[in-house]
Amino acid sequence: MARPPPLPAALLLLAAAAGAGQPCGPAGLSRDTVLGRPGANITLTCRDEGPAANVTVSWQVEEQGAAAVGGRRRRLAEGNTLLLKRLRYDDSGRYSCYVGGHPLRSLRLLVEEPPETPRVSCYRRSHDKDVLCEWPLRAKPSPGTRAMLWVKRRFAAENATEQRCRYFSKARKFVCRVKVPPGADDTKPLVVSTCVNNGAGGSAGEDRIITLSSVLKPDPPLNVTVEALEKAPQWLRVNWSYPSSWDPRFYWLRFRVRYRPEPAQAFTEVDQVMTTWLDIRDAWRGTRHVVQVRAQEEFGHGAWSEWSQEAVGTPWTDPRDLTSEMGPFSSQFPTEDGTYGVTLPPELFGEDAADGAGVAVVEASARSVASPYAFLVAGGSLLLGMTLFLGIVVRYWQTWRTDGQRGAKPEGEGQHMLVPLAPPSPPLSDTPLLLSPSSPVAGALHVTNLDYFFSGQ
Repeated sequence: MARPPPLPAALLLLAAAAGAGQPCGPAGLSRDTVLGRPGANITLTCRDEGPAANVTVSWQVEEQGAAAVGGRRRRLAEGNTLLLKRLRYDDSGRYSCYVGGHPLRSLRLLVEEPPETPRVSCYRRSHDKDVLCEWPLRAKPSPGTRAMLWVKRRFAAENATEQRCRYFSKARKFVCRVKVPPGADDTKPLVVSTCVNNGAGGSAGEDRIITLSSVLKPDPPLNVTVEALEKAPQWLRVNWSYPSSWDPRFYWLRFRVRYRPEPAQAFTEVDQVMTTWLDIRDAWRGTRHVVQVRAQEEFGHGAWSEWSQEAVGTPWTDPRDLTSEMGPFSSQFPTEDGTYGVTLPPELFGEDAADGAGVAVVEASARSVASPYAFLVAGGSLLLGMTLFLGIVVRYWQTWRTDGQRGAKPEGEGQHMLVPLAPPSPPLSDTPLLLSPSSPVAGALHVTNLDYFFSGQ
């Protein structure tokens, strides 16, 4: 079977608008209305055949807000034609031509340009709030621009609900409020259609298919504060509250917290926080930190809220701590890509790390390393050790040199016998000595060898 040819884009646009229940085209203009574009030139003609040579044609235009000031008119140039250059929105109004004080023709000039194509996004601040659909504009729309929105259930044979949209000049966007009936199913798909038109044309946005749960987007958390914890130089406590548009009695939110020390650019994020407070345990000592919080529906439906306003805080600092003069200390070490590496877990500091016991260990080690007396003692010990080593080397060198000189001999000198310095002792008797078993007594004479008395020596 041959496939039918595709429909033209114009027919598709009209079909989409018809499916939404409302055509999206230019607003109807009366026969006496002349359309002009901003910045363009336009010529208004009083009489097509032209007046007689001796007849003077004059032009007048109603002032803006003439109904409020009594219908004053402003006189313009004379002639059968009126040239208006570089049109502005303020040039819109009713222009009339006169001959001898009698009106001949009246034209309504409308200065407008076709509206921008809407690109709609929808969100819902809470389960019990209406759905808001909006789209931004690059430029301010002309005064006669209208925006409409239609909502209907998908695959349901029913008429669409029409909603009028409002333009907010400060935010420069159109906002449409979609009423949600009580008890509506959050999982049923809805079709959202939009149309913007004025006298210069109309533009329909692309249809959006949404569900009430998928467009949940809470407001940012409020009252974010950062507090220091006493005797915990690396801890910060962050507190916040639910946004006023979300009722925590029936539905909860989960939160994500991000923080960074002010010298750093990268944030550290903590996810899946179900409470309205968080303790940061790896803050930089003595450094101010920037903290932000955002929220999402507790089961992950919808989108995250925008980040809250920035809150700042600095960890507790001991005024007696000498390390505060050397700059901040942290258990985080920056890497090459700007992020932060390993963080020391609080379990390393013991169970009572919260009351400062573990922190005291870190402070003591930091002071012992950073103390100038430690460097003085180490330098003195090194100098003393080097001095002793040099003294030992010099002593051994002198001893070796002396021994070398004393052992040197002249060439050709012979060997000499050792000569005893005392005469040899007399021969001893063969009679064995009688040794007393007892120890000798001081001052007593013991004679055990009689040859000593008869030898004549």
